[in-house]
Formats: sequence, C-alpha cells, structure tokens
Amino acid sequence: MLKWARAARQGTLARAIQPLAEWTGLQPFSPGSLQAGQDFSSGANVLRTWSSPELCKAMHHQLQLQLHRSFRSSGTSAAWVPLWGGQATALDPFALVHTELESVSERLRRSVFTEIPALSTAAEYFFKLGAEGKRLRPTMLLLMASALSAASPSASFLQVDTRPPNVHPTEERRRQQRVAEISEMIHVASLLHDDVIDEATTRRGLKALNALFGNKVAILAGDFLLARASVTLASLRNTEVIELLSQVIEHLVSGEILQMTSADSELLSMDHYIKKTYFKTGSLMANSCRAIALLGGHPEPVCDLSWQYGRHLGLAFQFVDDLLDYTSSSSTLGKPALNDLKSGLATAPVLYAAQEFPELKPMILRKFKYDGDVAAAEKLVHRSQGIQMTRDLAAEHAGLAAEAVSKMPPAQTEHAEQCQQALTAITEKVLTRKK
Repeated sequence: MLKWARAARQGTLARAIQPLAEWTGLQPFSPGSLQAGQDFSSGANVLRTWSSPELCKAMHHQLQLQLHRSFRSSGTSAAWVPLWGGQATALDPFALVHTELESVSERLRRSVFTEIPALSTAAEYFFKLGAEGKRLRPTMLLLMASALSAASPSASFLQVDTRPPNVHPTEERRRQQRVAEISEMIHVASLLHDDVIDEATTRRGLKALNALFGNKVAILAGDFLLARASVTLASLRNTEVIELLSQVIEHLVSGEILQMTSADSELLSMDHYIKKTYFKTGSLMANSCRAIALLGGHPEPVCDLSWQYGRHLGLAFQFVDDLLDYTSSSSTLGKPALNDLKSGLATAPVLYAAQEFPELKPMILRKFKYDGDVAAAEKLVHRSQGIQMTRDLAAEHAGLAAEAVSKMPPAQTEHAEQCQQALTAITEKVLTRKK
C-alpha cells in the first residue's frame, strides 16, 4: 500500500498503478501499457478488468484521483473525466458550489436587512437577485474550503467521504461560509464608496447607488455593510481571522489614499501601482483565502499557499480590469468605458505605454485634466504595447495563482480534487473574461 502511495506521488501513471496491481494480486497490464497522456477511455477499459473483490470502492476512488493527476501533469485540459465511462466535461467552478452559493447569497440578503426602510433598500441594492454580479469571491472561498477539506496529512489513505458535499455543514464549514459572506459585504461596501469617489453613474449594468440615492446614502450604506461584516466577523470568535479580515478594511482605505495622494514619481511607478492594487483588490482575496485555511486548521505552509493564490488571483483580476477599460464597451462592462482615464487614474496599460511614448508622462502627472488628454492617451495606449504587456502581467499572476494550487496537499476525495481543479479553472476564467 505504501509502495503505491510513494509511486503515486513520484510520477508516471504506470508506476503508480503497477504497485497497486501487485498489492491486489492482479497483473492486468504490463508496466508500459498505460502512459500519462493516453486516451482516458482506454485506461478505464483496462481498469474495468479489475473485478477482484479486494479492489474496494475506496481504492477505485483513489485510482481515479491519481489517474486524473497524471493526465493533468501531462498537460491535458483540466476537465474531470469519469473513471467508469461517461463524457468528459469541462469544469464549471460556479456549478460545483452552486447550491451552497445560493444559501450564502440568501443569508447575505437577510444580513443586510434593517428596520430603517431607506437604509435597507440601499444596503440590499447589489444583493438582489440579478444584481449580485459575478460572485467570484464567495465562489473562490467555497472552492478553497472544499479543496482543502480532505487535505489533512493525518487522514487515513483509504478514508473517502462519499457524502454529497455540505449536505449537513459542520461548524467549521459554517464558519468558512461566513467568511464568504463577510468577503462579499466588504467588497460591495468598497464598490459603493468607490462609486462616490469616482462619481460613477452605473455599476453592474444598473444605476450606481450614489446616482440613485445620492452620495450621503451611498456612503452610509457602505458603512452599514462594513458594520454588518464586522458583527459577522466577531461571531467567528477567532482572533487571528478577525485581525486578518480587519486588516483588509484598513488596506482598502490605504489603497484609496495612496491613489489620491501619490507623489509625481509614484504616479509613474509600476511598483507603486501594484502595491496600491494589492491594497484595493488583492488584499481582500488573499486574506480571505488565508482565513479559510486557518479556520480549517491547516498548517502555516498551506495557509500561505492559500494567501498566495488569493493575492495573485486578485492582482490578475485587476490587471484584466485595467485592459478591459480599453478593449470593451460600456454596455459590455456594465460601467463607463475609459472610466479610469476620465477619473485621472493611470492604470497598467497607460504606465506601460508611457515607457514607449514619453509624451504620456505629463498627462499622467496632471491626471488627464486638460481638454483632449483622455482621447490622446487612449490613442497612444492603443498604438503602444501597453495592452499586451498588461495582458502578459495578468497571465503571469494567474500562473502564479495556479502554481499555488498545484503545491497544495493532494486531495483525498473526488469533490476536493474537483475543487482544486476549479480553483485553477478560475485563473483561466479571470484571464478570458469580457466584463
């Protein structure tokens, strides 16, 4: 048994399966007859010949996980293929946690209700059905919780949880779900405040809250969401997680202040821009992912990998957002195109373009306030390599996020394995999104 486990960790599909055959007293194929990269259905046919009762359901399942890892390491597409036949289907990260996500969304709608009608209407504005947005953060966090759920090194090798995931959530899982709720409340609060600062008129294809109810109500609604998030956070009764997610709120404010008060040299610095981007976008995703691992009782290396995943995914997400400002229409984005330029902000495409076209630098320093600056800057960005370089930067960070997943402890259940794959699939979806 240990011989098979060692081989499974070391490499090839044939090496992994052969010791298992020896362990069961079966020799259904020669060591070289099944290689990583071979068509999966033929592998399944070979395995169907293993009819010995010694090959229990748990071992079937462990084989399935190892087979998939071998195919994934060979560079094949990250899809979950049923071992015992059936069609290969690309993973949909959102579908994997759909039922649980709906429960989280429903609790969010209840959480933001208040007896003050005007405040309740404003606070629940972006939590209504059809207005929730992509729900990337809670999806990512629920997947992270499941991906790590059976990764304990002390778990028995044959221990396979065959129950449907989260039919009866444990207390640990309920606390992780609350982290997903907290993350979304903090995120929406930051959007409400950002829209006031940027004088935005639309958000998620709807009227921005400040345009609908005025700046004062929008600010107070954001404050209310942060207060509700803090109450939910306190209910976790975990000081490390409370400190971690409280720091996110501090980072959001720090990032906004950095954006408003940067010195001239900082306005032209990509390093400064990435630091600000981490504060405004990456910190929430990174620290929320780390909180999920902490609540799961995982050791520091696993907690750090979770943090790295969230950090790099958050940065990739924002860099894609930067380039979409130049490549998508307002109707597709659900918010005004070129909004950053019009707000006086130099994002990654402009900063890269300024390296090719120095005439952009004075525009950046005066925050595009002269007539014609926005149009001129847009043209120079499209003439430059700025958009492609931003796309490459996003891909680099998405790759680092996927690398963090690959270093996580091997999953011991099918659902956990699927969720690890889904975390990687999210990095691809972030790069290819259109809005």
